[in-house]
Amino acid sequence: MLELRNISKSYAGNKVLKDVSLSVGPGEIHSLIGENGAGKSTLMNILFGMPVIHTTGGFSGEIHIGGKPVNLSSPKEAMNCGIGMVHQEFVLLPGFTVLENVKLNRETTRPTIFSRLFGRMGTRLEKLDYPAMRKDVSSVLQSLDVSLDAMRPVRGLPVGYMQFIEIARELDKSKIRLLVLDEPTAVLTESEADTLLAAMRRLADKGISILFISHRLGEVVTISDQVTVMRDGEVVGSMRKGELDVQKMAEMMVGRKIEVGERCESCATDDTILSLTDLRVDMPGEPVKSVNLSIHKGEIFGIGGLAGQGKIGIANGIMGLYPASGSMKKNGMPVPLNDAAAALRAGMAFVSEDRRDVGLLLDQSIEENIAIKAMQLQGKFLKKAAGAALTDFAAMREHALHMIRELDIRCTGPEQAVRRLSGGNQQKVCIAGALTLNPDLLFVSEPTRGIDIGAKTLVLDLLRRLNAEKGVTIVITSSELAELQSVCDRIAIVYG
Repeated sequence: MLELRNISKSYAGNKVLKDVSLSVGPGEIHSLIGENGAGKSTLMNILFGMPVIHTTGGFSGEIHIGGKPVNLSSPKEAMNCGIGMVHQEFVLLPGFTVLENVKLNRETTRPTIFSRLFGRMGTRLEKLDYPAMRKDVSSVLQSLDVSLDAMRPVRGLPVGYMQFIEIARELDKSKIRLLVLDEPTAVLTESEADTLLAAMRRLADKGISILFISHRLGEVVTISDQVTVMRDGEVVGSMRKGELDVQKMAEMMVGRKIEVGERCESCATDDTILSLTDLRVDMPGEPVKSVNLSIHKGEIFGIGGLAGQGKIGIANGIMGLYPASGSMKKNGMPVPLNDAAAALRAGMAFVSEDRRDVGLLLDQSIEENIAIKAMQLQGKFLKKAAGAALTDFAAMREHALHMIRELDIRCTGPEQAVRRLSGGNQQKVCIAGALTLNPDLLFVSEPTRGIDIGAKTLVLDLLRRLNAEKGVTIVITSSELAELQSVCDRIAIVYG
């Protein structure tokens, strides 16, 4: 069905793909795994003809579909060849409805009096058939077990819902021969991911080939017919079904043995650091409807639950990103809601689940992203000259280099634009920015979304160390219950 031959790609002299070859058979689920920065997303961008590839010098190598060489210079050409792609970072139009995003450029129309008058020339005078499109979109959402109004705007929806809309858009296409899924389960709970995996198997049984990129190696073992492993832009091995082993795959990915960190000695106390009374948050898709909660000083507290039940809304409401009501006290002192700066000044920091729209300044450098909040709120990385406060670039650079080493951020240097990083490395920059504030209470929402197994272990171990060595109270919101169980002292499950 698909053959990639000796694909190579460089960005500004940095070779990110080196003679990568792989093949996918009809109806085969072929998984592609590797660490963040291994080149997986770049390879898929080449396959889908993404503009970022062709505006940066193109690539070398050949792509064959159905045994024939093809030149995929745009996403439209890729789609005409029967390729669909769900990107790691969403490509939805936020001002459009769910229906409009799913049906964009494939709208169903029905004749009008004017279109009939002009015959074939009158097709542009036809009317959008909303009842038919709504029926189609509702049907595909139901196949994914998603309860979502097709006429609802995408803007403001939780990331889990956005992921299902992306998948629904591809499943709604009738001529799909090859479906590329780049981290589709990263924002889904385990039960939601199981639903998606079942849908993938049904598609494969119909003859649709699937290229599946995931850091959840358990899912890879469950669903894959074949696995290709990448490291540092090269293919380092492949395995067929029956040979798959999580530990072996992890070691091939990172080039070393993966050691799971031990749970540090808990520093939790009975003292309350944060108390919430009747917290209500108006977050679209994740409303919070009267939560009363006490977080103990020094503990790692987990918040879990299914998408849409409100778990994501709690931290977003506390940190002032969505309208909230009720009362909040930190160390017994009131902290106003709906005021992000007040929350940050009170010693709280937040790593959002939506790193691109909330967590990062994508066109700014790594060092600027790490420093910006601490610079604005705490006056760090500033020096006075002639009565003015100027950026202390040397201090900012030194701190950024320290965080790059500490969090193993894969980059060309601290001056690299965050937009050019892989999703997992963008997540690490978000965490570095939060840690630069030196908070005593840290909220992390989906901290390991889109992060490979080596980096995931590093991030979770970092949170453990922050808690054990520096006494930072940590509140983790996660769709992965096993992740919460591995690090938390207490877990709250949010429902309704």
